[in-house]
Amino acid sequence: MTRALSEGGGALAANIVHFTRALRKAGVRTGTAQVETAIRAVQLAGFTRREDFYNILRATLITRPKHLEVFHQLFAMFWRDPDYLNRMIRMMLPMLRQDADPDAARKAAERRAQEALEGASELPDAGAPERQELVLDARASWSQAEVLSGMDFEQMSAAELAEAGRAIDRLDLPVDALRTRRYVRSARGRKPDIRAMMRRANRRGGDLDRMLFRAPVTRPPDLVAICDISGSMSVYARMMMRFLHALVWAPDAGWGRVSGFTFGTQLTNITRALHLKDADAALAAVGRDSPDWQGGTRIGAALHRFNRDWSRRVLGRGAVVLLITDGLERGDVTQLAREAERLSLSCRNLIWLNPLLRWQGFAPRAAGIRAILPHVTSFHACHSLDSLSDLTSALSGPGDKLRLIAAV
Repeated sequence: MTRALSEGGGALAANIVHFTRALRKAGVRTGTAQVETAIRAVQLAGFTRREDFYNILRATLITRPKHLEVFHQLFAMFWRDPDYLNRMIRMMLPMLRQDADPDAARKAAERRAQEALEGASELPDAGAPERQELVLDARASWSQAEVLSGMDFEQMSAAELAEAGRAIDRLDLPVDALRTRRYVRSARGRKPDIRAMMRRANRRGGDLDRMLFRAPVTRPPDLVAICDISGSMSVYARMMMRFLHALVWAPDAGWGRVSGFTFGTQLTNITRALHLKDADAALAAVGRDSPDWQGGTRIGAALHRFNRDWSRRVLGRGAVVLLITDGLERGDVTQLAREAERLSLSCRNLIWLNPLLRWQGFAPRAAGIRAILPHVTSFHACHSLDSLSDLTSALSGPGDKLRLIAAV
C-alpha cells in the first residue's frame, strides 16, 4: 500500500479520497477543504513509515476527540486485507452485549469503520484475484429484531442505527385526548344542559319534554421536547430527533402541536426542521440549525432562556414536556434547580428521558441530576428501542408525581 501511494500524485489523491469517503460513512464529518489539505500535506511532508501517514491524516481530517477511535480502527483496516475468518465467526455466533464492557465504545467504532470501508470502495483493483465468499444463514442462531430492540444506541453499528431509525418510524405511541373546560351538546353526555332545556321550555310554553345533555370538548395535547446535544448525548440525541420526527408525522399519534428545542451551550428552536416530511432531510436541517452540536453543556442557562423566551408561546395550553438530557451540569446547579421548578409549574407533565438509566446500578449522585429530579413527573431511559416503546404509558398517563423522588 505504501508503494501504491508513493508512485504518483493521482494514486495518492485517489487513496486519500477513498479513505475520506469511508470516514464519512462511519459518521465523521470531513469536507472537501480538509481532503485537499490532507493531500497537500502528504505530498509536501512526505512519509517513509506508516506512522507518518497516520499522523498526517489524523491531524488534517479529525477535529473532534470522539472521532479518534473510529479513525484509528478505519486506518488499521485500510492498511490490511479483510479478515474473512473473523467475519464468518461473527455471522455464526450472536453478539453478546455487555454494557459494563470497557471496550464497548472501541468495538462499536470498529464495526462502523469496517462497514464504512467496505461500502466506500469505488476503486476496484482490476488485477486483484477474485475471492470466493462463503455466505452463511444465521437466522436460526438469534432473532435479529430482538437483539436490535434491546441494544444500546451507543453500541450500534452504522447499519444498525439506520435500521433502528426505520423501527422508530414504525413505533405506535398513541396519546389520549386532553379534556378541556368547554362543553358542547351531546346525546351521549352525562351532564344535564340546564340552559338548553330552559330555552326549549320557553319556546313550548314552559313544558320540559325531554332531557338534554352536554359533554366536555377534547383536543389533542401539545408536546414540547428540549433535547441535550452535547458530546455525551450525541448518538442518543440523533435517535431522539428521529423519534420526535416520527411523532410529528405519525398518522395515528394524536398529538397536537409538536415543538422541538436543542441545547448545548445555547438554546435553538428546531420546530421548523422537524416538520419537514423526509426524515433524513429533517435531521440534516436540525444539524444545520444547531451550531453547538457535540459541544459543552449548560442545562440551567438553556432552561432559563426557554422559560423566559418560549414558555408562554408553546406551553400556554398545558403541553407535555420531554426533557432529554443526562443531567451532567457544568454550570450553576442552583440556577438549574430554580429553572427546572419553574418549567414543571408551567407544563402539564415534565417527563425526563435520561440514557444513564440503562445502568442497573444507577444512583442520582451528580448534583445536576439531584437538582432536576424533585420537579419531574416521571423518569425514563432513552437508550434503546425498548425504552422508547415504554414511553407510551408515560406520555398518555394522568401525570401523577413520582412518590419515590422525594426519597432521592
